[in-house]
Amino acid sequence: MPKTHPIVILTGAGISAESGLETFRSADGLWANHRIEDVCTPEALARDPALVHHFYNQRRAALASVAPNAAHQALARLEQAWPGELLIVTQNVDDLHERAGSRRIIHMHGALNSALCAACGERQPWQGDLPPGAPCAACAAPMLRPDIVFFGEIPYHMDRIEATLARAGLFVSIGTSGAVYPAAGFVRMAGALGIPTLEINLEPSAGSGWFDECRHGPAGALVPAWVDALLAG
Repeated sequence: MPKTHPIVILTGAGISAESGLETFRSADGLWANHRIEDVCTPEALARDPALVHHFYNQRRAALASVAPNAAHQALARLEQAWPGELLIVTQNVDDLHERAGSRRIIHMHGALNSALCAACGERQPWQGDLPPGAPCAACAAPMLRPDIVFFGEIPYHMDRIEATLARAGLFVSIGTSGAVYPAAGFVRMAGALGIPTLEINLEPSAGSGWFDECRHGPAGALVPAWVDALLAG
């Protein structure tokens, strides 16, 4: 692949699982003890803001105790060395890509270390617990909420993601279930445009059959090997 063509990389919970963060869809993952309807919908936030804030406060605390792994570090290295355009689109709300050194990144499902004002739409960095009713620094309304795309809400920056994918020379999916849309549809969009596609995942995903190539195993081993080969080529 020419090194002037954009690369779009989609990452999911599987890449951060190797750092010790729970995934959503494993048998013992985050949803094992919570119904989606209770903690990750606009209706849940309106019905029981204390529960929703507590859930994300726990996740923010867990994030502080983990570190980027070899897969995050390899993608940061690729970003620094790749002479063409590169965009990491992550479904993850953690900051492990940034802590590894990645800068060309879109959090399509939001970010734990950010608070969103439900009144004025402004965002502000946030560390530690976010209590219900915290005031917005921009408008003072007591309506800060986790800056998370809840189920039923539209993911962030879809126009930019789709525009970059449309001109890409390669689409790579790492650590995703292939079950959450619209991200799960990116491989079909790429395939329809004739863009080569690669899946790197611990095991076959729900969308493995749509990829040109699949490599299954730990991201911490497979991603660095793929980056080495791509940069060598």
